[in-house]
Amino acid sequence: MLPLSDGMPARRFPIVNVSIIVANFAVWLFYELPHLDKAVFHASFYPCAVDHACHAPEPWGVSWITAMFLHGSWDHILGNMLFLAVFGKNVEDAFGRVRYLAFYFAGGFVAMMTQTLMTLAFGTAAEARVPNLGASGAIAAVLGAYFVLYPTSTVRGLIVIFPVRISAWFFLGFWFLYQLVEANFGLFGSTANGGGVAFFAHVGGFLFGVSVALLLTSIGRVAPQDTSPLRAPA
Repeated sequence: MLPLSDGMPARRFPIVNVSIIVANFAVWLFYELPHLDKAVFHASFYPCAVDHACHAPEPWGVSWITAMFLHGSWDHILGNMLFLAVFGKNVEDAFGRVRYLAFYFAGGFVAMMTQTLMTLAFGTAAEARVPNLGASGAIAAVLGAYFVLYPTSTVRGLIVIFPVRISAWFFLGFWFLYQLVEANFGLFGSTANGGGVAFFAHVGGFLFGVSVALLLTSIGRVAPQDTSPLRAPA
């Protein structure tokens, strides 16, 4: 299913979320597209750099950040940015701008390290040299937080060309289960944790987002907006 809206506008303009989306498109258009292979090689994250099994173009302490703004194709960036646009605005609304920005980068780091751990523990030396890139790990953290904060909201989207409306808890819950199943199947596949989709990054990011949202709501530091229909003021 392709999500298009949750029907729940943010209470204030989501400047951080929009800025992240703009930054991703700027990197794609002005840095990657002119020399895609070179850009991917230079600014991606390499798991083998963490255990010093290889010498990456950039230190892994830097490349985990640069890799978060790289994408491999138009489909990759458009899909990621659509999910971020639909779900990120409300998480920023609940977290606040500064906390949301810190959360986004922390989620990206946890996601990247989860994928790296699984690659180094279960993958081959060749698979550890495969470049990791994309914003999906950080976005998975955003989805995890949204799952906790707005489970009763309604996601509107398309299945092929057919419009559908389903609850956020079902859509995001099914999304997470799919990532979890694919990640575990990948452990036993011939390309485990190599190229393709970094499912363990999605799993790690989502669980991080759920954990942070539960913690912050339990201590009263995050207040999600009301998901009931909007009413005109009296």
